[in-house]
Amino acid sequence: MLLHITHTTRYQYAPQVETAQHMAHLLPRSLPSQTVHAAELVISPSPHARSDSVDAFGNVRTFFSLPLPHEMMLIEARSTVDTHFMAYPPENAKLTPAWENVRHHFLYHSGSAWDAATEYVFASPYVEPHPHFADYARPSFVPARPVLEAAVDLMTRIHQDFTYASASTDINTPALEALERREGVCQDFAHILLSCLRTQGLAARYVSGYLLTEVPEGQTRLIGSDASHAWVSVYVPNALPEGDEGTKQGLLATQGQWFDLDPTNDSWGLNSPGIDYVTLALGRDYADVSPVRGVIHGGASHTLDVGVTVQPVTELAALVEQSQSQSQSQSSGL
Repeated sequence: MLLHITHTTRYQYAPQVETAQHMAHLLPRSLPSQTVHAAELVISPSPHARSDSVDAFGNVRTFFSLPLPHEMMLIEARSTVDTHFMAYPPENAKLTPAWENVRHHFLYHSGSAWDAATEYVFASPYVEPHPHFADYARPSFVPARPVLEAAVDLMTRIHQDFTYASASTDINTPALEALERREGVCQDFAHILLSCLRTQGLAARYVSGYLLTEVPEGQTRLIGSDASHAWVSVYVPNALPEGDEGTKQGLLATQGQWFDLDPTNDSWGLNSPGIDYVTLALGRDYADVSPVRGVIHGGASHTLDVGVTVQPVTELAALVEQSQSQSQSQSSGL
């Protein structure tokens, strides 16, 4: 599915900011589940210096500096992404390794090969181990249960047990508080799911991105009315080749597959929860992939407005054509 995304971020400062330096994660990355055809970042005021690079997690990040007084900063990210359907029969979740074997896979063993996914097993700024997360996860992780089946069950339970309440939390709300309140937004649900999975010794990462929303029949899409989204990826190591000596010891390969789990919508799949999802960035938690962060001198107070529009390119083309037709009609009537 070919999608066009516009993500607009506007800061208004009072008093003005004298100088600033920022880092943004607003350009999507190509993955097995998606191909990025075009992506650009337009910043106003125009930065004095700007550079794009790839961070430790493979995300595109943009550094820029504004060494001039400004009362407003506008960042507009525009991208065109083709999402791909990744076939994976749901019943195959029962064929994945037992979750205890996967947990054992990430424990240190002298002389064993290192799996790159291990970095997603440990605590991170927004994901800290706590017995309450382990208690909540335990009913899903019964002995010898296939790891993906257990993870999907946990995702579904969060979807059923928690209430999505817009503006009920903010980025500083601890995941443990959201767990106790049984409410929050997609970011909270992602951090709760991450915390639960990591208490079981599994590798799981935070995913920021977008979701195409359905427009009621007969209505047009409201520009800027969408929002960014967040979900989780859990890692499932592959089995060793048949005949490998390690299979007798229950060992697993140091390669595997990532399965994306969206507890907000109870949706999951190989590399993506669905064809209507666009991945922006991957990290240990929100701290690694926050859309914009930086340091400013001045601007004691500020207001922030964010607008996101996700629409099929065919829909966008139809709107452009309609607008051009109306313009031509108005010109002909003069």
